[in-house]
Amino acid sequence: VCIAYIVTFVTKPPKIMFTHKDIEYRSIFVINCIKERNLRVSNGELLLEEQVEESDKMKTLTKLPFQKILALFVIGHIHVTTPLIEKCQKFGVALIVLKPSLRPVFFWANYAEANFILHQRQYSMEKDDISIAKIIVSNKIRNQLQALVFTRRKDELTEQSRSTMQCCLNTLPDVTDYDSLLGIEGTAAKAFFKAYYQDFDWQQRRPRTKCDALNATLDIGYTMLFNFMECFLRMFGFDLYIGVYHRLWFKRKSLVCDIMEPFRPIIDKAIRTGWNRKQFAESDFLVQKGEYCLKRERNGDYCRVFFDALMPYKTDIFKYVQSYYRCFMGQKPTEQYPFFEI
Repeated sequence: VCIAYIVTFVTKPPKIMFTHKDIEYRSIFVINCIKERNLRVSNGELLLEEQVEESDKMKTLTKLPFQKILALFVIGHIHVTTPLIEKCQKFGVALIVLKPSLRPVFFWANYAEANFILHQRQYSMEKDDISIAKIIVSNKIRNQLQALVFTRRKDELTEQSRSTMQCCLNTLPDVTDYDSLLGIEGTAAKAFFKAYYQDFDWQQRRPRTKCDALNATLDIGYTMLFNFMECFLRMFGFDLYIGVYHRLWFKRKSLVCDIMEPFRPIIDKAIRTGWNRKQFAESDFLVQKGEYCLKRERNGDYCRVFFDALMPYKTDIFKYVQSYYRCFMGQKPTEQYPFFEI
């Protein structure tokens, strides 16, 4: 099965971002390929083909005009031809090839590399400026609160957690130093996880330690979100290692860690639903040297759940990153920065 997700935007991109002029109606195409398929160019159109079973013939699954493509996300195993890359260059199409975990293995966008002005803005930002970081943390906590509301629970623990998180939000505007901001986010996150996963013997959030099945599942979901977010940030030419909240760290793409924060509750919701529906289970994991590792045969099932959770939000993610880019480049007041609502 091949599923093509199409999102249409009405936009006039900044000239620095695109090489062709005044294209207003373009689309993002996300092609999920379970089996190997071919992408090739024919008569100025992009053809997606697959081989007919027990035959050498190729069957065309869909045709896409390059004039309508803003970005092409290809997920899975696929053959990419040289004419395809040439067409993408001519029409300014971003081409991203991802593994089923949504980890980008190939990215091409000729307009992104030239955005040196954006890099200068990133490098010149004061280290102690937490104004944008406060907006991102506030957005994350508000979405975590909304996720708790969606559970429709009225138990004491949930009410206490919501109260704690609301206090964190009320305190945010007066925060002036980085360490205090970290403390507020940590307090809100601890309260959220404790209430949101209370039915699953929740202990604490311990990233990347794989100390239990639920923490390991969170790591998988957040990694897929991280990978997907990285693709959109690359489209605009950001230096991914320069964040506004997460500080510089060796090989850490701090900006991706920043921008994914408001979107984490998408993964939280998918995990809570998955455990309730028995899509996820502790028996899916092996314990090796005290770490929970997902069984190889279950990789595809977990990736599919998170893929299905993220795809409905691809429009929101693109628009958020686009708006963030415009605000950052235009040095807009923080109240004009984007807000994602789950």
